[in-house]
Amino acid sequence: MAVKERFLFIDQFRGLIGVMMALGHSNYYFNNVWLSLDPIDPFFGTVGQFWLRYMGYLCAPGFLIMNGAMVYWAYLRRMKHGHSPWKARWSFIERGLFLILVQLLWVNSAWGAFSRLRLTHFGIIATIGTSMILLTLIITWKWWQRLIVAGVLFIAQPFLLKIPYDLDGPYHYVMQFFIDSGDYNKYPILPWFALAVVGSVMAHFWFEKWKDPEERSGNSMTLGIVLVLVAVGVRMLRGWGNTFPFSDFGSYSFFLVQKYPPNLVHNLWFAGAIIFMVGFFDWIGQRTSILKPFGIVGRVPLFFYCVHIPLLAIFTRRLGIYYREGEVLASFVGLAGLLVVMIPLAIWFGRVKKTSKNHIIKLI
Repeated sequence: MAVKERFLFIDQFRGLIGVMMALGHSNYYFNNVWLSLDPIDPFFGTVGQFWLRYMGYLCAPGFLIMNGAMVYWAYLRRMKHGHSPWKARWSFIERGLFLILVQLLWVNSAWGAFSRLRLTHFGIIATIGTSMILLTLIITWKWWQRLIVAGVLFIAQPFLLKIPYDLDGPYHYVMQFFIDSGDYNKYPILPWFALAVVGSVMAHFWFEKWKDPEERSGNSMTLGIVLVLVAVGVRMLRGWGNTFPFSDFGSYSFFLVQKYPPNLVHNLWFAGAIIFMVGFFDWIGQRTSILKPFGIVGRVPLFFYCVHIPLLAIFTRRLGIYYREGEVLASFVGLAGLLVVMIPLAIWFGRVKKTSKNHIIKLI
């Protein structure tokens, strides 16, 4: 029973991230701000538009950290059940390759309501899959050794971004695959893999070291606050680790740290925010079941992701219904309608996945 309880706060937080992500995608399809918004260099005219866009910044780091944590924990379980190290690793390599194929063959086309096949874009799902594969190389390392890997990648990113390359030359694929963002890939591997490694380190503490739930939640929230404060300190220096300038402390520009690609402030800021929120969800879960509905989405995050995007795209782009005609309110109305459809589907697929012996279904 204790093992199940540990997974509850992970599922619930992962569900929150899924719902926030769906809101961000509803915003993308219903909000007219996207007629002019450049995600690489965004501009916001109102507080509501700013926070609606900004809350989506939490989603990708959240999924990477959660994925890293669950890879570590699942690897330990497989080893305890007698799997060989290679067999335990292969299950994650296989799933990582599956995620890359899902990105290339499904997700890329889903954004445009399946109007065309787009094999030349490497997005967030593929980056998660690649990070999962890379994590198998260091999964047996001690937690502090993996922490050093994450720290080195965090610190190296500002220097790696200074490497010059020709946007029209052949090497831009290599740079955008590993370090920089562009049309080919907005989620370069190295800085996002660093967050997956952070997740694997936190899994050691969440699932092994901090046995007492109060200790686990309290330590997580404390550590999260410390990381956020470190991020604020780096941001205030206005130099190394920053990309976007800011006017004043607490202004829009202060919070708008670079996401594409993530710089040092971004990774510190959101790693701290996620670790804090996981601890907060754990703390709430010890006292009430109010967060239980989030677990519906959190148990089937890939299914939720792969289905809700084409639903939004077909409704707005293919059928031409209210595509980018609204604002903040329209984004929330779109989310409400989407959840009315998706929650029953998530409940259904959760049951199917729990009982099915089909290998592909198990990978979803």
